[in-house]
Amino acid sequence: MIRHIVRKEFMDVVRDGRFRWCAALIGALLLVSLGTGWVQARNAQKELAAAQATARDHWESQGEKNPHSAAHYGVYAFKPRLALSFVDEGVDSYAGTSVFLEAHRQNDFLLRPAQDATPAQRFGALTAAQVLQHLVPLLIILLTFGALAGERERGTLRQLLATGVGRLELALGKALGVAAALALLLVPAALVGAAAIVIGSPGPATSPIVRGAVLTGVYLVYFATFIGLSLAVSARAPSARTALVILLAIWVVNGLVAPRVAVDLSKWLYPTPSAVEFTQTLGSEMASGVDGIERPDRAASTQELLDQYNLEKVEDLPINAIGVFLQKSEEFGNQIYDRNYGSLWSTFERQGYVHEALAVTAPLLAVRTLSMGLAGTDVEQHRHFAAAAEDYRRVLVERLNRELTENSRTGEVYLAAADLWSQMPPFQYDAPTMAWVLQNRALSLLVLGLWLAGAFVAVVAAVRRAEVA
Repeated sequence: MIRHIVRKEFMDVVRDGRFRWCAALIGALLLVSLGTGWVQARNAQKELAAAQATARDHWESQGEKNPHSAAHYGVYAFKPRLALSFVDEGVDSYAGTSVFLEAHRQNDFLLRPAQDATPAQRFGALTAAQVLQHLVPLLIILLTFGALAGERERGTLRQLLATGVGRLELALGKALGVAAALALLLVPAALVGAAAIVIGSPGPATSPIVRGAVLTGVYLVYFATFIGLSLAVSARAPSARTALVILLAIWVVNGLVAPRVAVDLSKWLYPTPSAVEFTQTLGSEMASGVDGIERPDRAASTQELLDQYNLEKVEDLPINAIGVFLQKSEEFGNQIYDRNYGSLWSTFERQGYVHEALAVTAPLLAVRTLSMGLAGTDVEQHRHFAAAAEDYRRVLVERLNRELTENSRTGEVYLAAADLWSQMPPFQYDAPTMAWVLQNRALSLLVLGLWLAGAFVAVVAAVRRAEVA
């Protein structure tokens, strides 16, 4: 009996001109967004590889130079794009994808496409994630708002139940019929996305495929939740028109109101300083230090070295006192940056918790964080890359200062050989594993699972209590 209901519901949906037009429009947008995102990701990957090669060539071709001058000459670190980034670009357009690494400074990220975007582009980029998170649920609502309410209005619900069909069997058949119709739209898009991952992956395709499979599961749970909620409302609403109004209100809250409220509430609860305020605080603390972190004094540093080696003249030191002081200054600055950036990242983390907690009011918030996480474009993975780049900067600068300290004497003009720069290993970044991502997104996974369970309970309760006429 369920099989017959599924077949009938599937045929009714497919024959409906509204479904064909809506599915064609959404399918076209989905394929266009996938194709555009893939092309942009491929171009970005090529540009990144070219920029890395150019930056490395510039670094190695410096010629003879003072090591600390080379530390100020600096290098660039470029964030690699993961294979799934073409599905959801996340925060990359706003946070930047490259950073200049130099002595004494922890710089902001560069190459932020949002800075060059038009107002229309900033309103919302067309990505596959946007289509899946907003338009597919709207299509589900349009397909299911009259599934049970419409049957009741036409007087056919009583006839169906009189044939011996159970209420839950009827609801399950209609849900599977709608899902089968949606599969006509989503399966081809999923196959295109999988092919794009295999073709566009810069490394072994296994990991992106696994991430893609998990991401597919997340969106299937999201769609199943909307199917359940839509059927529950359709079962309890007095008319199909009322069901449509209620479901459209749910869609608006889920896709438009809740994300805006989450942003404003998180900023209100955990405000962050403006860029100007943050820079001014850094400058003030770097100039004078703070409690517990004192700025090093050059004369005191030199005297410590003389006492350590039991000498009276700086010229007699077996090492370069300037190199030692430069490294102490570097370590002082590192403490200041750790203090301020650590506080800033902690604030971002608490804001993220607010977003995930508010997902209990809108499943979109949970899906969005999971989507960005699996695509490698969320705030946590941006922080992971920023920390790796900063660690590399500190190791590089410390090594160059040590080169100056150990191979020259105070007052000498020291130029390192040109082959020293090629001995410095280039920056290598290993992206976090999927297990790391899912561990960070445990709350979103839990809330999304609760939404699915709640939708199932709601549809069962609503169908059992639904009026027949």
